[in-house]
Amino acid sequence: MLTTIANQLVKFPLKKRQPDLNKAQTTAAVLVILHGEDSDPQVVLTQRAFHLKSHAGEVAFPGGMWDQGDENLLHTALREANEEIGLNPHSVTPVATLPSASPKRREVSVTPFVAIGINNLELTADASETAAIFNAPLKIFMDLDQYEYFEIKSETADGDGVIRFPYLTYNNYKIWGFTLKVITDLLNSTLDAGIDLKYPQHVSK
Repeated sequence: MLTTIANQLVKFPLKKRQPDLNKAQTTAAVLVILHGEDSDPQVVLTQRAFHLKSHAGEVAFPGGMWDQGDENLLHTALREANEEIGLNPHSVTPVATLPSASPKRREVSVTPFVAIGINNLELTADASETAAIFNAPLKIFMDLDQYEYFEIKSETADGDGVIRFPYLTYNNYKIWGFTLKVITDLLNSTLDAGIDLKYPQHVSK
């Protein structure tokens, strides 16, 4: 499974992109780390610290905002992963650059980079940014029965409404939003997984 994913990632060649200078302050990069047995690959996820001002307590990929000292956005993702979870850059091989996207509730352009673990990953959470680190098996995202939806209140031109988001729960971690979409898009693109979720649905009340 991991080999198939890695082979199919040639669709998304690795590009060491530079941020748009006019939007550099709202540009970020994350690292999608895949590792483990070929038949049961895992993805490294984090739970953001609960005291953070944005997305506190949410599940995310390691990564963060571009810094002026970064050579490119891949450098951003690797640097932030080192700071947040103690990732040794030499323990992974970057293999692909996925399409950039913006989380629905924040005006930030995020570029995901896929990296394959080549050694045992010895990770340690930086408590100032990360509450927990965990591995989620990709197989759980292939099981369509695992998905549910939840609602967030939203004000619209037509009055109050809600936005409905898909999510999946693994070991009491709620995986949703940008993180879930990157994973499911990756599986659909490389394994023809057929995961058809709505991102998001606006529902009038």
